[in-house]
Parts: sequence; structure tokens; C-alpha cells
Amino acid sequence: MKKAAEICIVICMIVFFETVIAIIVGLIALRRLTTAVCKEELIGVGILTLLLCSIPGGILMLCMRDEDLMV
Repeated sequence: MKKAAEICIVICMIVFFETVIAIIVGLIALRRLTTAVCKEELIGVGILTLLLCSIPGGILMLCMRDEDLMV
């Protein structure tokens, strides 16, 4: 699920390259996905990703379990 969220975020960043906000939120989300160790660390960034960058990526970030972050 982590890899699927990363792919959705990158695709949306490419599609909305003219929107600086989508790129900034996408980069923050990708960095948080690589450093997060628990689900609670992803809630705020997941909501921002859902609203400003990528709907599927944000949904996947919010649905992620702690076990998905251990991989």
C-alpha cells in the first residue's frame, strides 16, 4: 500500500506540474512516507495530500496500517 501511495502522488505531481502547491505537498508526503514509523505521523500530511495533490494517494496514506510502514 505504501508503494501504491507513492506512485499515485508522483503521477499527480507530474500531471499538475504547473501547480506549485501540488509539487510541494507531494514532496512533503513522499518524504514523510519514507520516514514515518506509525500511522499517526501520516494523518495530517494524508489530509493535505487528499485535498491539494492526489485523491488516491491521500486515501491510501490515510488507510495505511503500521505494518505497511515497516516494509
